[in-house]
Amino acid sequence: MSHPTPLRRAPVQRRSAERLTRILDACADLLDEVGYDALTTRAVAERAGVPIGSVYRFFGNKRAMADALAQRNLDRYTERVAERLKKAKKERETGKAGSGGWRAAMDAVLDEYLAMKRTAPGFSLVDFGNQIPVGARYAEPNHRVADRLTDLLSGYLRRPPDDDLRRTFLIAVETADTLVQLAFRVDAQGDERIIEEMRRMLRAYLARVLD
Repeated sequence: MSHPTPLRRAPVQRRSAERLTRILDACADLLDEVGYDALTTRAVAERAGVPIGSVYRFFGNKRAMADALAQRNLDRYTERVAERLKKAKKERETGKAGSGGWRAAMDAVLDEYLAMKRTAPGFSLVDFGNQIPVGARYAEPNHRVADRLTDLLSGYLRRPPDDDLRRTFLIAVETADTLVQLAFRVDAQGDERIIEEMRRMLRAYLARVLD
Protein backbone atom coordinates (compact mmCIF):
# COMPACT_ATOMS: atom_id res chain seq x y z
CA MET A 1 0.00 0.00 0.00
CA SER A 2 1.45 3.35 -1.01
CA HIS A 3 1.83 6.19 1.46
CA PRO A 4 2.22 9.84 0.44
CA THR A 5 5.66 11.20 1.23
CA PRO A 6 5.83 14.02 3.81
CA LEU A 7 8.73 15.56 1.86
CA ARG A 8 8.15 18.79 -0.02
CA ARG A 9 11.01 17.88 -2.32
CA ALA A 10 12.90 14.61 -2.60
CA PRO A 11 16.70 14.90 -2.49
CA VAL A 12 18.38 14.34 -5.83
CA GLN A 13 22.05 14.92 -5.17
CA ARG A 14 24.12 13.05 -2.61
CA ARG A 15 24.85 16.22 -0.64
CA SER A 16 21.13 16.96 -0.41
CA ALA A 17 20.40 13.39 0.76
CA GLU A 18 23.11 13.69 3.44
CA ARG A 19 21.60 16.97 4.61
CA LEU A 20 18.17 15.34 4.88
CA THR A 21 19.70 12.53 6.93
CA ARG A 22 21.27 15.06 9.32
CA ILE A 23 17.93 16.86 9.70
CA LEU A 24 16.06 13.65 10.55
CA ASP A 25 18.82 12.52 12.93
CA ALA A 26 18.63 15.88 14.70
CA CYS A 27 14.83 15.66 14.85
CA ALA A 28 15.05 12.20 16.43
CA ASP A 29 17.59 13.29 19.05
CA LEU A 30 15.61 16.39 19.99
CA LEU A 31 12.38 14.42 20.32
CA ASP A 32 14.06 12.34 23.02
CA GLU A 33 15.50 15.43 24.71
CA VAL A 34 12.63 17.94 24.64
CA GLY A 35 9.54 16.08 23.39
CA TYR A 36 7.29 16.87 20.46
CA ASP A 37 5.57 19.97 21.87
CA ALA A 38 8.87 21.78 22.48
CA LEU A 39 10.41 20.67 19.17
CA THR A 40 11.01 23.50 16.68
CA THR A 41 12.28 23.56 13.13
CA ARG A 42 14.88 26.14 14.16
CA ALA A 43 16.26 23.89 16.90
CA VAL A 44 16.45 21.03 14.41
CA ALA A 45 18.33 23.21 11.92
CA GLU A 46 20.82 24.30 14.61
CA ARG A 47 21.38 20.73 15.81
CA ALA A 48 21.81 19.48 12.22
CA GLY A 49 24.18 22.33 11.36
CA VAL A 50 22.12 23.48 8.37
CA PRO A 51 20.37 26.76 7.47
CA ILE A 52 16.71 26.95 8.51
CA GLY A 53 15.88 27.26 4.82
CA SER A 54 17.24 23.76 4.27
CA VAL A 55 14.68 22.38 6.71
CA TYR A 56 11.84 24.19 4.95
CA ARG A 57 13.15 22.98 1.62
CA PHE A 58 12.11 19.49 2.72
CA PHE A 59 9.38 20.09 5.32
CA GLY A 60 6.55 22.57 5.78
CA ASN A 61 6.40 22.08 9.56
CA LYS A 62 7.58 19.87 12.40
CA ARG A 63 4.70 17.41 11.93
CA ALA A 64 5.98 16.68 8.42
CA MET A 65 9.43 16.06 9.92
CA ALA A 66 7.99 13.63 12.45
CA ASP A 67 6.07 11.87 9.68
CA ALA A 68 9.26 11.55 7.62
CA LEU A 69 11.08 10.14 10.63
CA ALA A 70 8.29 7.60 11.12
CA GLN A 71 8.55 6.60 7.45
CA ARG A 72 12.32 6.18 7.81
CA ASN A 73 11.76 4.05 10.91
CA LEU A 74 9.46 1.78 8.93
CA ASP A 75 11.95 1.51 6.06
CA ARG A 76 14.79 0.65 8.43
CA TYR A 77 12.63 -1.81 10.33
CA THR A 78 11.69 -3.57 7.10
CA GLU A 79 15.37 -3.79 6.13
CA ARG A 80 16.30 -5.27 9.49
CA VAL A 81 13.55 -7.89 9.34
CA ALA A 82 14.48 -8.74 5.73
CA GLU A 83 18.09 -9.30 6.78
CA ARG A 84 16.99 -11.62 9.60
CA LEU A 85 14.76 -13.56 7.22
CA LYS A 86 17.56 -13.91 4.70
CA LYS A 87 19.77 -15.42 7.41
CA ALA A 88 16.96 -17.75 8.59
CA LYS A 89 16.34 -18.86 5.00
CA LYS A 90 20.01 -19.78 4.54
CA GLU A 91 19.96 -21.73 7.78
CA ARG A 92 16.80 -23.52 6.68
CA GLU A 93 18.35 -24.42 3.33
CA THR A 94 21.44 -25.85 5.02
CA GLY A 95 19.27 -27.95 7.33
CA LYS A 96 20.22 -26.24 10.57
CA ALA A 97 18.01 -27.58 13.36
CA GLY A 98 15.32 -25.29 14.69
CA SER A 99 15.69 -22.73 11.91
CA GLY A 100 13.14 -21.40 9.44
CA GLY A 101 9.35 -21.51 9.54
CA TRP A 102 6.88 -18.88 10.59
CA ARG A 103 8.04 -19.01 14.23
CA ALA A 104 11.51 -17.82 13.22
CA ALA A 105 9.87 -15.12 11.12
CA MET A 106 7.69 -14.01 14.05
CA ASP A 107 10.73 -13.82 16.33
CA ALA A 108 12.52 -11.67 13.74
CA VAL A 109 9.54 -9.33 13.46
CA LEU A 110 9.19 -8.92 17.24
CA ASP A 111 12.88 -8.84 18.13
CA GLU A 112 13.73 -6.13 15.60
CA TYR A 113 10.79 -4.01 16.68
CA LEU A 114 11.75 -4.29 20.34
CA ALA A 115 15.37 -3.46 19.52
CA MET A 116 14.31 -0.27 17.73
CA LYS A 117 11.87 0.59 20.51
CA ARG A 118 14.73 0.39 23.01
CA THR A 119 17.55 2.01 21.04
CA ALA A 120 16.40 4.10 18.05
CA PRO A 121 16.40 7.86 18.84
CA GLY A 122 12.94 9.41 18.81
CA PHE A 123 11.27 6.04 18.23
CA SER A 124 9.31 6.04 21.48
CA LEU A 125 7.44 9.14 20.31
CA VAL A 126 6.99 8.69 16.57
CA ASP A 127 7.25 4.90 16.16
CA PHE A 128 5.91 4.19 12.64
CA GLY A 129 3.55 7.15 12.86
CA ASN A 130 1.35 6.04 15.75
CA GLN A 131 2.39 8.39 18.51
CA ILE A 132 1.98 12.04 17.45
CA PRO A 133 0.19 13.72 19.17
CA VAL A 134 1.76 11.88 22.06
CA GLY A 135 -0.42 8.99 23.18
CA ALA A 136 -2.60 8.94 20.06
CA ARG A 137 -3.11 5.65 18.26
CA TYR A 138 -4.20 5.62 14.63
CA ALA A 139 -5.16 2.69 12.43
CA GLU A 140 -3.27 3.76 9.30
CA PRO A 141 0.31 3.10 10.52
CA ASN A 142 -0.55 -0.41 11.69
CA HIS A 143 -2.13 -1.11 8.31
CA ARG A 144 1.10 0.04 6.65
CA VAL A 145 3.19 -2.18 8.91
CA ALA A 146 0.90 -5.17 8.29
CA ASP A 147 1.05 -4.63 4.54
CA ARG A 148 4.83 -4.37 4.61
CA LEU A 149 5.11 -7.56 6.64
CA THR A 150 2.67 -9.41 4.39
CA ASP A 151 4.66 -8.50 1.30
CA LEU A 152 7.92 -9.39 3.05
CA LEU A 153 6.83 -12.62 4.72
CA SER A 154 4.63 -14.13 2.02
CA GLY A 155 7.64 -15.18 -0.06
CA TYR A 156 9.50 -16.50 2.98
CA LEU A 157 6.45 -18.50 4.07
CA ARG A 158 5.62 -19.53 0.48
CA ARG A 159 2.06 -18.28 0.79
CA PRO A 160 0.17 -15.90 -1.50
CA PRO A 161 -0.16 -12.35 -0.11
CA ASP A 162 -3.94 -12.56 -0.30
CA ASP A 163 -6.61 -10.87 1.80
CA ASP A 164 -6.64 -13.71 4.35
CA LEU A 165 -2.91 -13.39 5.01
CA ARG A 166 -3.12 -9.60 5.19
CA ARG A 167 -5.96 -9.84 7.71
CA THR A 168 -3.99 -12.37 9.77
CA PHE A 169 -0.94 -10.09 9.97
CA LEU A 170 -3.07 -7.01 10.65
CA ILE A 171 -4.65 -8.74 13.65
CA ALA A 172 -1.19 -9.85 14.84
CA VAL A 173 0.24 -6.33 14.41
CA GLU A 174 -2.66 -4.69 16.25
CA THR A 175 -2.39 -7.21 19.10
CA ALA A 176 1.38 -6.85 19.38
CA ASP A 177 1.14 -3.04 19.23
CA THR A 178 -1.30 -2.89 22.14
CA LEU A 179 0.71 -5.28 24.32
CA VAL A 180 4.08 -3.70 23.52
CA GLN A 181 2.69 -0.31 24.58
CA LEU A 182 1.54 -1.93 27.84
CA ALA A 183 4.95 -3.55 28.39
CA PHE A 184 6.72 -0.21 27.98
CA ARG A 185 4.29 1.60 30.25
CA VAL A 186 5.02 -0.93 32.98
CA ASP A 187 8.80 -0.81 32.43
CA ALA A 188 10.80 1.75 30.47
CA GLN A 189 12.74 -1.07 28.77
CA GLY A 190 9.70 -3.26 28.23
CA ASP A 191 8.39 -5.66 30.87
CA GLU A 192 9.75 -9.07 29.85
CA ARG A 193 6.87 -11.01 31.39
CA ILE A 194 4.31 -9.09 29.35
CA ILE A 195 6.45 -9.48 26.23
CA GLU A 196 6.70 -13.23 26.79
CA GLU A 197 2.92 -13.50 27.26
CA MET A 198 2.50 -11.56 24.03
CA ARG A 199 4.77 -14.04 22.21
CA ARG A 200 2.69 -16.95 23.51
CA MET A 201 -0.55 -15.33 22.41
CA LEU A 202 0.76 -14.56 18.94
CA ARG A 203 2.18 -18.06 18.51
CA ALA A 204 -1.16 -19.58 19.49
CA TYR A 205 -3.06 -17.34 17.08
CA LEU A 206 -0.65 -17.73 14.16
CA ALA A 207 -0.42 -21.51 14.63
CA ARG A 208 -4.12 -21.81 13.76
CA VAL A 209 -3.53 -20.02 10.47
CA LEU A 210 0.04 -20.84 9.44
CA ASP A 211 0.64 -24.43 10.60
